Amino acid sequence: MTTPVPRSYLFVPANRPDMFDKACRAGAHAVIVDLEDAVPFADKAQARAALAAWLGAGHRPAQPVLIRINGADTAWFADDLALCGAPGVGGVVLSKAEGVDDIARLREAGAAAILPLIESAAGFDHVRAIASAPGVRRLLFGSIDFQLDLGIRGEREELLLFRSQLVLVSRLAGLQAPVDGVSTSIGDAARLTLDAIHARQMGFGGKLCIHPKQVPEVNRCFRPGEEELAWAKRVLAAAAASGGAAVALDGKMIDRPVILRAQQMLDESGQQE
Repeated sequence: MTTPVPRSYLFVPANRPDMFDKACRAGAHAVIVDLEDAVPFADKAQARAALAAWLGAGHRPAQPVLIRINGADTAWFADDLALCGAPGVGGVVLSKAEGVDDIARLREAGAAAILPLIESAAGFDHVRAIASAPGVRRLLFGSIDFQLDLGIRGEREELLLFRSQLVLVSRLAGLQAPVDGVSTSIGDAARLTLDAIHARQMGFGGKLCIHPKQVPEVNRCFRPGEEELAWAKRVLAAAAASGGAAVALDGKMIDRPVILRAQQMLDESGQQE
């Protein structure tokens, strides 16, 4: 059975060390300590020091955290690099990723895994090279900054091309399915559900979260539901009973792609046949 990939990534501001442990207990599959957008310019150095102190405190959670560092074109990038290989850091999220040279610098700094944030026209233009760079594990879509950079006003049809390309590029590069951007309406559960379902239907494998309240619903939306799992088990049972012969289920023929999809659903749910 394949190892399930993270579905929810929860941001926590690096200048709020009092929230680090709480974020790690929120049920997200990955926690991203954010040194970039969540931290005011004047607090960058202090936030970095707070994160370094927490990582060295000896009470880190069993699951290593990710850190989002500032972009390579900023004055804070070089200092952020010092944390890339620190104990307890399972990977690095690179803001505004736009080239393979920056990926290489993260590797040299000891990053165990690299998750580039595609959030600009330049990043999207170079996404194939970025996805194929050594050390890259998964692409993240910074949809809000991307919309700002390109002057795009809508969030659905207007971004279909770009979301589809990130899914395609990830598959061609052998990466995990990409992670969709945040939903900014913290209190709008219905909107979050629609956003998450839309991303999953597009081929994304997870979603960024900005509040612990969003985590359970994101996990649910990206996990196969009870009806899907029941269908998958029936497909595999029918295929096994046929002994390899052609067989129909619910009036539809079961062929190899259908069987593989059914097994994939069970793998994603963490269940065995």
